[in-house]
Amino acid sequence: MRSVVGAFLLGAVSVLGFAPLEVFPLPVATLALLFWLNRNTTSPRRAGLLGFNWGLGFFLTGVSWVYVSLHDVGGMALPIAAFATLLFCTWLALFPALAIYAWVRLRRGVVWRDALLLAGLWTLTEWLRGYLFTGFPWLSLGYSQTPPSPLAGYAPLIGSYGIGFLLVLMAALIAMAGRRWHSVIAIVAILGIGGALRFVDWTTPTGAPVTVSLLQGNIPQSLKWDPERLPLSVDTYTRLVAAHPAQLTVLPETAIPLFLDQIPRDTIRQLTRNGDVLMGVALKARQGGYANGAVAVSADLLHVNAYAKTHLVPFGEYVPPGFSWFFDLVNIPMSDFSAGPAHQLPLAIAGQIVGPNICYEDLFGEQLIRALPQATLLINVSNTAWFGHSLAQPQHLQIAQMRAMETGRPMLRATNTGMTAAIAVDGKVLAVLPAFVSDALTVTVTGYSGATPYVLAGNSVALVLALIGILATRIPRRRSSPGT
Repeated sequence: MRSVVGAFLLGAVSVLGFAPLEVFPLPVATLALLFWLNRNTTSPRRAGLLGFNWGLGFFLTGVSWVYVSLHDVGGMALPIAAFATLLFCTWLALFPALAIYAWVRLRRGVVWRDALLLAGLWTLTEWLRGYLFTGFPWLSLGYSQTPPSPLAGYAPLIGSYGIGFLLVLMAALIAMAGRRWHSVIAIVAILGIGGALRFVDWTTPTGAPVTVSLLQGNIPQSLKWDPERLPLSVDTYTRLVAAHPAQLTVLPETAIPLFLDQIPRDTIRQLTRNGDVLMGVALKARQGGYANGAVAVSADLLHVNAYAKTHLVPFGEYVPPGFSWFFDLVNIPMSDFSAGPAHQLPLAIAGQIVGPNICYEDLFGEQLIRALPQATLLINVSNTAWFGHSLAQPQHLQIAQMRAMETGRPMLRATNTGMTAAIAVDGKVLAVLPAFVSDALTVTVTGYSGATPYVLAGNSVALVLALIGILATRIPRRRSSPGT
């Protein structure tokens, strides 16, 4: 019983390794303790139970903002919202449970091979969590290793999943090898190489710098879709545009709560008074329905290009088959979007080629690289009012840091309530607005060209690492080196 409770607490404490506290060594330590609890067990079922409880503590703590979205903002009754959150976190906890279960079942009692096996299984199950049923890769372990973590240097090569592989490998070596010199050397080498890689420039600046104004309207979700409150949104953003001139102005997701063709031309003129504009707005689809879009409008109003969101949020932006009853329990306006095409051209605007992504889409690194290497900038527009005062905002910013490192591109974020920010190609946050204020962040950025190894290969390298780790147990063991 103690180990079960201990596993749950270790999972909960692991969240402190992510934003906003970012104690990046902590996930290594907590996972090492979890693996140590399972070092001598011969029961895969018991090991899976410990893994499940670690996951339950981890996700109930780390994605507690799901309850905020359902109850505080969406108006779902408290008991139903609490049960739905618990059910969702239970589903997520099955993935670390599966990894630990399979590890105990397949391991051979050889430190290095068992460590590689565990790292491979954990990485594979994290990838599955980010893939099945459209995926939910939030709080993948690699996200905890943004700068100043030495592991951040691996992001342009193997991405967040690959960093997770190395993190689990180090934790497993600590748990199983203690102070054995070869394990210590391996851990020091992983950290040292990662630190050195942070000084490698994978992409190069291109073109002239551009001034960008990232607007944060701070419109409450309860007011945003009220037709009588429409002037609040229009006045807020036109006022911010007037007060913060820039060559490119970026408005967050669905900033003006109208379809694009419903926005008065005079409002468009006010928004483009200083230069080009990229704004989040709903689009009517030619085949019927509507899409969540980002629209680039030139200052002369002669050029309009649009991007339609591809990766929609289940239960938030579309109704999964058989779940129409869910929307009788919660108030989510415009909850039946149509997905845009998987491959869309980046947007030419303000002398840059922009790879746009909308809110949740920046969780999926392989989706963002579709715009590369053509895109010189990545811009995310989000409406984070759904998450209230929770961990979601700093966690989402940390995810964007990983995407900047993987792609070797600056990542700019314009959000409704926070965290509006500018991120450099090395993952460092250049500037950020306080959450829940109405303001603008004006920065000067330079576009980048070239392709990192991650842009060329995506998550395939991390998956190959995972498979190598899993297959390592099948290599015949040398009789002369037992226990190594």
